[in-house]
Amino acid sequence: MAEAHQAVAFQFTVTPEGVDFRLSREALKHIYLAGINSWKKRLIRIKNGILRGVYPGSPTSWLVVVMTTVGSSYCNMDISLGLVGCIQRCLPRGCGPYQTPQTRALLSMAIFSTGVWVTGIFFFRQTLKLLLCYHGWMFEMHGQTSHFTKIWVYLESVRPLLDDEEYYRMEILAKEFQDKTAPRLQKYLVLKSWWAANYVSDWWEEYIYLRGRSPLMVNSNYYVMDLVLIKNTDVQAARLGNIIHAMIMYRRKLDREEIKPVMALGIVPMCSYQMERMFNTTRIPGKETDVLQHLSDSRHVAVYHKGRFFKVWLYEGARLLKPRDLEMQFQRILDDPSLPQPGEERLAALTAGGRVEWAQARQAFFSSGKNKAALEAIERAAFFVALDEESYHYDPEDEASLSLYGKALLHGNCYNRWFDKSFTLISFKNGQLGINAEHAWADAPIIGHLWEFSLGTDSFHLGYTETGHCLGKPNSALAPPLRLQWDIPKQCQAVIESSYQVAKALADDVELYCFQFLSFGKGLIKKCRTSPDAFVQIALQLAHFRDRGKFCLTYEASMTRMFREGRTETVRSCTSESTAFVQAMMEGSHMKADLQDLFRKAAEKHQNMYRLAMTGAGIDRHLFCLYVVSKYLGVRSPFLAEVLAEPWRLSTSQIPQSQIRMFDPDQYPHHLGAGGGFGPVADDGYGVSYMIAGENMIFFHISSKFSSSETNAQRFGNHIRQALLDIANLFQVPKADS
Repeated sequence: MAEAHQAVAFQFTVTPEGVDFRLSREALKHIYLAGINSWKKRLIRIKNGILRGVYPGSPTSWLVVVMTTVGSSYCNMDISLGLVGCIQRCLPRGCGPYQTPQTRALLSMAIFSTGVWVTGIFFFRQTLKLLLCYHGWMFEMHGQTSHFTKIWVYLESVRPLLDDEEYYRMEILAKEFQDKTAPRLQKYLVLKSWWAANYVSDWWEEYIYLRGRSPLMVNSNYYVMDLVLIKNTDVQAARLGNIIHAMIMYRRKLDREEIKPVMALGIVPMCSYQMERMFNTTRIPGKETDVLQHLSDSRHVAVYHKGRFFKVWLYEGARLLKPRDLEMQFQRILDDPSLPQPGEERLAALTAGGRVEWAQARQAFFSSGKNKAALEAIERAAFFVALDEESYHYDPEDEASLSLYGKALLHGNCYNRWFDKSFTLISFKNGQLGINAEHAWADAPIIGHLWEFSLGTDSFHLGYTETGHCLGKPNSALAPPLRLQWDIPKQCQAVIESSYQVAKALADDVELYCFQFLSFGKGLIKKCRTSPDAFVQIALQLAHFRDRGKFCLTYEASMTRMFREGRTETVRSCTSESTAFVQAMMEGSHMKADLQDLFRKAAEKHQNMYRLAMTGAGIDRHLFCLYVVSKYLGVRSPFLAEVLAEPWRLSTSQIPQSQIRMFDPDQYPHHLGAGGGFGPVADDGYGVSYMIAGENMIFFHISSKFSSSETNAQRFGNHIRQALLDIANLFQVPKADS
């Protein structure tokens, strides 16, 4: 059995003759090779650190400057304008390396050249910093945003949602805040901005994510789907072998700092800080706040299958296991007939329930003995792998198949995902895959980089045999996966069951409706002379009004990674311009030209707001930080309290695709993922994510709660379809059949 194979470096026993040590040469060899691998990684990082330290210069450029200075001297030209002579006169005289004039001259020229080189680097860096700080390229006109402007923008964003009396009351609160409270709070934020790399991100991570006490499942974690229009293999273990090998190759590139940053418009680099915690990271529960535990390295993955937990090594010594070896290891788990230990099957439900209950159970039952060792094997893993017994995939002939696939990724059966890990790789019996990702450590585009790399490597570089297995021959001498051992008492089993019931109630309440919109995509949207994102966002406003008969506060996530350690900002998509267009559409009496004009005004407003959010001129993160400062100072602000309490009944997000260009989507149009989704933010609201998947299709993921009598995800999806068609019809854009 797997649990009998435990490799240890040494063992000792006490005998009547004394202490007997038994060394394992094989285990010591693996430890030695692991150490060599670790030092290689450190040396690579040291080299990268040196190169980063002199960027945009290089050792070669230094040598060129030195050779130029020396060469000019031999040609009787003094390009230093006398500085080399001054340096030479300042050098100490006497015995040793300075005794010959030639040596002193060469040393002086080397010092001068180094000074010129360092000065050049400094000016290059300052110029580059100024260029990257300039965001006016996204606007025709752009300047600094004052307090007054931000508060005015906030009032403008809520004007369509409030009647005259409510708006007047909010105006009074805003004016009082602007005149009395804001200046004092702002001073502290300015001070923090001088000290911290980013004045928002650390508070955002702590207070929005880590201090949340509700379950991560559905409420915070999100999911990402596999390629849905093609299939490389039906063999579950083989698909895992290729994908996990590709993932660890990506991690190796991250460790060696070989991943190129994503560039906005191919010019401006996006901050890559969030990638640092992609692997070897776990969210550890606490009674008041969680913490993110990130390790510098991990050489195994934790695996769940049929109620059992396993530890699978990714390396043999310093060598990464080949895909065929990994396939063999996962097949051994699939073939293992052992049964779960008492309490083991639903153990992961602890990560799906309340955070306080999980923290208390962790401290009470997992702080020593077998349970501590087994839990550490999971929490110290590179990531978590769930081997499901069910099969899910997208069948274009069965619309419900995509929604069922999404539900399985979002929450599974509430105990077959480890929701605390940075991500869980989910493998279905038919070889289809997906990801469930924890949100605190990074935002969705970051996991998208890894996923695109893995899917591209799987499809175009690793490949499969004709029978669907990984290429090559397995090393049958590898020790099988290690079965984790637990000793879970009855009291802990009761807590597990309680967390499971909480999670199951939450999962059963989620209605998820996913569909593929085939009438058109970004190709025909651009013929309307607007951005695809603005087109979809305005369609969502029209669909929501038709669905609920009113407007609501709308959240669209925008990245702020043009700033160091930037995360996201909010685009308030429900604007006066978009509501004017929707109302005109609902009246049905306006000329088409008037509707087109209203639509273009709404689209231009949305695009401008998106640019403002990306370039740090959004309002929500700034108001959030002012609120945090007010809490630290004990200052009561009715205005900020009301702003932070507003429910986002329509929470939306666009899913990017082809961020790292692993392959040409025009050449391989069927190599498309369907994006991913998340749960509703408000109990009576909708969560909508969408991926504009190329020229001719859009994927939508819509979530709501069955317990709300006001929402229905499928009904809203049908309204979205119709809204998209109606707007396209305004511009007489030809459409394919739905």
